[in-house]
Amino acid sequence: MKKEVWFGLTIMALVVLSAFVLLPAPADMSNGHLGLLMLALVVVAIMLGFPTAFTLMGMGMIFAWIAYRSSNPDLAVQQTLDLMVQRAFSVMSNDVLISIPLFVFMGYLIERANLIEKLFKSMHLAMARVPGSLAVATIVTCAIFATATGIVGAVVTLMGLLALPAMLRAGYSVQLSAGAITAGGCLGILIPPSVMLIVYGATAGVSVVKLYAGAFFPGIMLATLYVLYVVIIAKIKPSMAPPMSAEDRIVPLPAFAQVVSKDISNNVLPGLIGAMKGKRNASVPMRDLLNHLVIALLPLLAVAAIMGTIYFKVTAPLPVETVEGVVAMGGELADSAETEEASSVSGLAEPEADGLQTPPGSTEVAKADAAPAAEPAKADAPGPAGAAVTVAAETPAADAERLPAPLSFWIGLASCAVALALFYAYFSFARLEIFKMLLGSFFPLAIMILAVLGTIVFGLATPTEAAAMGSLGGLLLAAAYRRLNYAVLRESVYLTAKTSAMVCWLFVGSSIFSAAFALLGGQEIINTWVLGMDLTPVQFMILAQVVIFLLGWPLEWTEIIVIFMPIFIPLLPHFGIDPLFFGLLVALNLQTAFLSPPVAMAAFYLKGVSPPHVTLNQIFAGMLPFMAIQVFAIVLLYMFPSIGLWLPEVLYK
Repeated sequence: MKKEVWFGLTIMALVVLSAFVLLPAPADMSNGHLGLLMLALVVVAIMLGFPTAFTLMGMGMIFAWIAYRSSNPDLAVQQTLDLMVQRAFSVMSNDVLISIPLFVFMGYLIERANLIEKLFKSMHLAMARVPGSLAVATIVTCAIFATATGIVGAVVTLMGLLALPAMLRAGYSVQLSAGAITAGGCLGILIPPSVMLIVYGATAGVSVVKLYAGAFFPGIMLATLYVLYVVIIAKIKPSMAPPMSAEDRIVPLPAFAQVVSKDISNNVLPGLIGAMKGKRNASVPMRDLLNHLVIALLPLLAVAAIMGTIYFKVTAPLPVETVEGVVAMGGELADSAETEEASSVSGLAEPEADGLQTPPGSTEVAKADAAPAAEPAKADAPGPAGAAVTVAAETPAADAERLPAPLSFWIGLASCAVALALFYAYFSFARLEIFKMLLGSFFPLAIMILAVLGTIVFGLATPTEAAAMGSLGGLLLAAAYRRLNYAVLRESVYLTAKTSAMVCWLFVGSSIFSAAFALLGGQEIINTWVLGMDLTPVQFMILAQVVIFLLGWPLEWTEIIVIFMPIFIPLLPHFGIDPLFFGLLVALNLQTAFLSPPVAMAAFYLKGVSPPHVTLNQIFAGMLPFMAIQVFAIVLLYMFPSIGLWLPEVLYK
């Protein structure tokens, strides 16, 4: 612990020394330089342990009073108090922030529904043959649970209680175990519904819906890179991640499954169908066979439903073009012409069979227009002109044939058929039990996640409405797993109020601080300095990300977002950088705030629940490779922006 304390004190000393070296002498100091001094003092105060929100608020009010006093000493106090009230009211009236307590409440309810233990066990058994299966199952479980909760501390703590003892018993190295838990638990910062993305969107004025859509694939990419690293380490150094023993892979089977697998077949479909045909032992109930057959056929039914929906979508007939309306008008003109001419002729004559001749005496216009109108007239009984118009508009839609399915659909269908054939060929009764465990732990969570994120991404609901739906889903899940009681509800409400109050006060303090910083002219000095460097957009982006990466060492993501984003955002238009893309890079970069010493909160969460022999230095050492993976992910996202921008561009053109 001594090394971490000295490291923190060294960082603070460097901040103070840099402020005094870079700032001019007191006699030459302007208000803008006072703003920079305020920025340095806030960083030092936060690192000393002062509450972030009230430090920002206090510093902002003191330096705002200094700024007002330099222009009008008599009104300085009143203007400072007015600024505080106006900024607090602007935060209170921000609709985006309503979703924060709802998402937090959903997360705490799901955490207490005891889903993570079942999810981790089923994922571990499902990935038993993957190298480093325990660590891989830990990362996948963390990613899924982070998507449902977004609460970093809760995920790291719960996985520290569940996965760390299991990995240590299995012979995993302490560093790899700690790194997998802390890195996986921090995925909730990036993967929607992330509270950090809401805070960034409210600070930068970027749509939270677009941020959620953009962060989806970068989050999956980062989790995949974590899994690949663990698999490679397990293959290169098996001593760090030993394979799962054969005894641990054994899944206990129910009585009927033991009988069917022994007497008929160990494969699910042949065994169940053979037992139902009369080849079974009389002690096996038919009800159990039917229930498990339905469960076994669920993947087939799901694929059939999805591919059927896609087929009807891609083969839907093209919409009726507007040119048909012109033809209908022509038909109406022809009908009216025929009616007028027929009135001057004794008796109405039936049209010829080919429908191309008109009554004698008709004009050339009637001849020209009668041809396209003849087919609708033939189809219907004689009637008013309006009836002919209706038939002409509806007939193409009624008679339209479905389009042929494209080749890509048939390739996809064939691929699904092959995958299903392989799946059922190896679908044993042991795998059926694992599948049932996933049905009880993963799929309810997945349905709720898809319902919440799907309604946001596809524009069916605002983030606030989706968060309310997610809170209801959390209540239903907790009730379904018989974990919903007064104590759980009271604790969830209390923690939600505590977290939401912290975030909202952070916004108030940040708003007052930013206003004071702008009043003093600090933002203008930084803008002039950065623009005077004559940087290219690439150089500015690299500089900004390096600064944010370094700030992640002494500060948490909340301080970085609310203090430093208002400094970077005004510079983006000059360099032609999309605030959405910049926000995705920042979100990926801010993963380091929870993984970098000395303020690596994930390490302290894990240390609080780990065995005594696991030291903080071991946890820090285990997190370093995952920090390098994060840097590599940032480079990938910058080199291939479509990883983050493709989905928002497709959905919100």
